[in-house]
Amino acid sequence: MKTLALLTLLAVPQSDDGWTPLFNGKDLDGWVQKGGKAKYRIEDGAIVGSSVPDTPNSFLCTAKEYGDFALELEFKVDPALNSGVQIRSQCFDEAKTIKVGEKEFKIGAGRVHGYQVEIDPSARAYSGGIYDEGRRGWLKDLKDNEPARKAFKAGEWNQFKVECKGESIKTWINGVPAADLTDGVTPKGFIALQVHGVGKKVEALEIRWRNIRLKELK
Repeated sequence: MKTLALLTLLAVPQSDDGWTPLFNGKDLDGWVQKGGKAKYRIEDGAIVGSSVPDTPNSFLCTAKEYGDFALELEFKVDPALNSGVQIRSQCFDEAKTIKVGEKEFKIGAGRVHGYQVEIDPSARAYSGGIYDEGRRGWLKDLKDNEPARKAFKAGEWNQFKVECKGESIKTWINGVPAADLTDGVTPKGFIALQVHGVGKKVEALEIRWRNIRLKELK
């Protein structure tokens, strides 16, 4: 099944300018769910992630891994739901201990971890900041970037642009520069769409993603 998903993703046509759609607007071919049991469906040409009580963070992941690339997408999130877009992320079949600098991190089997471009509809407004999911926590928040914090539009569609090149990771939200990070811990990995765990909350909270496309940088 995984091989079929990868072949389907590779078969998606590339445009003349190098951009490749990661989502065909019709189904989830080329994507694999990992982590929790949140529900993902297609509606009006968008991927809709819906929270489920008592389940960990859930991730819809690309079957293919990417190293140096530009990524663009749009998202619209419930004001009560934290979320994010994983980049250069990984997931191990067996538990491992990894070392980053002088610190060691225990990564459980099936635990998605890696760089996350934050989606934060709270008053903190850190959408576009970079968080290290499952490892080090915040690498670049937006507490000192007021223009980026103000660029997020609550209850509306927002656009992310992400550029990864070598140890440089840069993000933009609605065209406004957000995070500029230099970090080389993970040079390659998959893209993933996160639905954050919501504890025992029964009401389903949703996030939508659309127009997801990527250009590999040589």
